[in-house]
Amino acid sequence: MWPRQTSLKCAMLNKTLHPYVVFLPLEQKTKVLNAIFGSKTAVDILKFSLGQGISNKIYQKDLVGKLGYSNKTIIENSKSLSKLGILTEKMEKKEQNGRIVWVKTYQLSDSGKWFALLLAEEKDLSTGEKAEILQNLFRAYVRWVKDLSDKLHIDKKMLEKIFTEEMR
Repeated sequence: MWPRQTSLKCAMLNKTLHPYVVFLPLEQKTKVLNAIFGSKTAVDILKFSLGQGISNKIYQKDLVGKLGYSNKTIIENSKSLSKLGILTEKMEKKEQNGRIVWVKTYQLSDSGKWFALLLAEEKDLSTGEKAEILQNLFRAYVRWVKDLSDKLHIDKKMLEKIFTEEMR
């Protein structure tokens, strides 16, 4: 997908476009899109997550300290993203200055990773990350095609034949 040029030239807009795929929960798609793209804070949280590593946990205190938003703004946005399944929220026990404290951590969920990747620059992703994205995307798409073919009563052998022809 990425090794060769994947951009599309849109004649009407005279701009280079990049193809993106996002899997949205059917019943909450508007809420999810509004929560993420209706708030600069939410976008910045996703970008921060990318910077930390797409699978790494992030600490609430780091979000407050490095993004420059108030604690309340970070908490509200993180809570909203967690309720919608974009982030997973956990409490972690840590030792600080000789005493035990509980700190809040967040991590991108599987669907959260897809949204964060919308914001990623291709140059910032390693070849391994790109390969993993392609494999996960392909698996999700194949599952979707399989389910849809069952509903439409399409013979899976026909789909296998098409796949084999296209992979040559």
